Amino acid sequence: MQKMNPLLPASDAREAALFFVVAALCFLAVLATLTARGTYTAAKAWTAQVEGEMTVRISDTDRRGAEEAATLIAGMPGVDAAHVLTEEELNELLAPSFGPGGIPDGIPLPLLIAVDASGDALTLAAAINDQLSAEGITGHAEAHSAYAAEVRKALATLRAAAIGMVLLLTMTAISVIAFATHAALLARKDIVDVLHLAGAEDRFIARLFERRFWLLGLKAGAAGSVAALAVTAMIVFSAQSSSAPSELLPKLSLDAGDLIILAVAPVAGALAARIAARITVGRSLRSSL
Repeated sequence: MQKMNPLLPASDAREAALFFVVAALCFLAVLATLTARGTYTAAKAWTAQVEGEMTVRISDTDRRGAEEAATLIAGMPGVDAAHVLTEEELNELLAPSFGPGGIPDGIPLPLLIAVDASGDALTLAAAINDQLSAEGITGHAEAHSAYAAEVRKALATLRAAAIGMVLLLTMTAISVIAFATHAALLARKDIVDVLHLAGAEDRFIARLFERRFWLLGLKAGAAGSVAALAVTAMIVFSAQSSSAPSELLPKLSLDAGDLIILAVAPVAGALAARIAARITVGRSLRSSL
């Protein structure tokens, strides 16, 4: 018995190219989502850490005067702890600027008081400045929450950029699928006309294309997710082996949230491909009536 050719062949060179394009788009979308999520997680943890911290810079006094100022600050309402930073702590703090060798000799070290506070850090900083001025101590308190506010603004911009990038990649994938569906429909126009004459409804013909591009989108999405998983795993491994990690670098940990994104991406790609095929075939068939 002779085997009949299907309406849509098993595969061809055009479909291989389409598979690669959809997989690449899915890879970029997943990687952008994971990177944005990792950056947001890192920055959120950093801002939560510094929200209740401030630094008091003391001048025109020696270390003993700074210790007295720290004792005065520690006794204020809303202050949990206050201590004068040691030379080792200052070297560690300034290491990103001066390198691992520490501060060069001859450079005067500032007298800084690290303060852990609860409540509104900006209001407490103003109260500390007033208290130091009343005691005749020259000093200035700076709340780290001001820097955290700038980070939050950057996070909002990052979220908007990530969402825009994912939407752009999704629309690009849908457009590519729609173009490929229309090309496949035109290439088999004679067969479609025969099916119409045989009584086949547009819904039946559209379903053939929907199923075909649903499977293609699922496979391509899975390939893109696997590639994104491999790249993310490499980044996680490199970050763990790094001796000087940055607090604001994306923290890609492949936790439950990341794995959900990786699992949902192929299904989302398949749904986008199916919807694009359905709309394209439906419009093409109606316009040919």
